Amino acid sequence: MTPKCAVARRSYAPGEHGQSFRGKVSEYGRQLREKQKARRIYGIGESQFRRYVQSAETETGNKSENLMRLLETRIDNVVYRLGFASSRSQARQFVSHGLFRVNGKRVTIPSYLLKAGDLVAPKKEAKFKETSLNTAITWLEPEKKKIAGTVKHMPVRDEIDTPINESLIIEFYSR
Repeated sequence: MTPKCAVARRSYAPGEHGQSFRGKVSEYGRQLREKQKARRIYGIGESQFRRYVQSAETETGNKSENLMRLLETRIDNVVYRLGFASSRSQARQFVSHGLFRVNGKRVTIPSYLLKAGDLVAPKKEAKFKETSLNTAITWLEPEKKKIAGTVKHMPVRDEIDTPINESLIIEFYSR
């Protein structure tokens, strides 16, 4: 949602008939848009996103909070949140190229789920010397001496600033 974003510049639908169509969006349409927005923010395919929703439903507790916790604790998202990458897609590429280690072991799967206490560090610290680690994320603890970050605890919804209404996503998949 930068100033260059088409959604921010124009409040109408894309295409030739975008301005002339003034129909009301149905409940299904709102749920679908929210799901697509979440998928695009986190860079996840449909089948993988469906599996995240299914596992969030099987866990105990609030289903929507479980979904956000699963999405936020992916290693590519944590690398982005710590400030090692400027975007989630860049973080995904860093992880898939094997540039990061979790607790000393090389991880090449961007969807690897982290747990509380996991240490995320670059394989070669020299490549990330100029990186200023993000200290604003409360559930992550950056370590400036080692150029690394630790997952302090699993995030709660109040600590996640992603503009998603996850309850609409849960409703979409519960049809």
